[in-house]
Amino acid sequence: MTEMIDYGRFAERLRRVMPRWDERDRMAPEEFARHLADTGPRWELLREFQAEWGYEPPGGEPAWPRWSESEHRVYVRELKEKLTGEEDDHRSIRAAVAVPQALDEWWDLPFNSFTYQPRLYETNPEWPPAVYDGSQALPLDNSFIAAEEDRRVCVFMAENQYCNEWGYLAAEAVLPDPRVLVSTEDGWAVQSRSISEFFLQLAMYALPFHFGHVAEVWTVPDGLVDRVRAQLPPLGLLPWRELGAETTAYGAPDAIVFHDAGMSDYAEIVVIGRTREALERLSHRLGVDLTAG
Repeated sequence: MTEMIDYGRFAERLRRVMPRWDERDRMAPEEFARHLADTGPRWELLREFQAEWGYEPPGGEPAWPRWSESEHRVYVRELKEKLTGEEDDHRSIRAAVAVPQALDEWWDLPFNSFTYQPRLYETNPEWPPAVYDGSQALPLDNSFIAAEEDRRVCVFMAENQYCNEWGYLAAEAVLPDPRVLVSTEDGWAVQSRSISEFFLQLAMYALPFHFGHVAEVWTVPDGLVDRVRAQLPPLGLLPWRELGAETTAYGAPDAIVFHDAGMSDYAEIVVIGRTREALERLSHRLGVDLTAG
């Protein structure tokens, strides 16, 4: 880790590769479809970010192959078989809903830090995606799609205890890289603007905690949040929603600052540096000791 990485400029890297939904109306439908399908640079950004924090692909076969069942899926399947007497082949697609191109590609990435080292994460993948309908789908009155459109949600990832789940809309499943929703206490909300962006976020909220130098600020000094917001640019991602948290990431040289504005049990501010020197620089800049731990 000799080269310094300024995460204060990460939003520029994100903007160059991720879907530009704000420009959709200025593109012809065919042009926008090609834009969404151009996922190669997005996966390259994921590869770069993982490498910057010290992840090295181990090679060989993935530790979590695509068709592996999570413990939760095994429990639900066995319970269903016991109650109905019918065997449930978990490999069968449970509804005629398309699997977006980006989700298929993610599973096959040779540098996929989840499939090769799932211990780095605290999530369970769902393959094939679980199709939620009825009370688990979007309500008729929602801000995502019209009432007459398909309101089912296709869940492809869940928090370890299934407190939160992430999925794409069945109505958008034909898109190469559709947006991702997250289940919250208030219903479904937008988590990421695309599947590829979601997996970048997932890595961002997992890998630095394993590979970086972590400083948690449980008692936040007066003015610290204001200084973070004023001095450090956001990384350009939507707030991460998990276990009551609503966390925004801010960038600095060789460091990321996570601020939780939600009601989680985590520290309100967590600072992670690629090096201890990065924490020392931020300590001086923000006026708080991040190196005491």
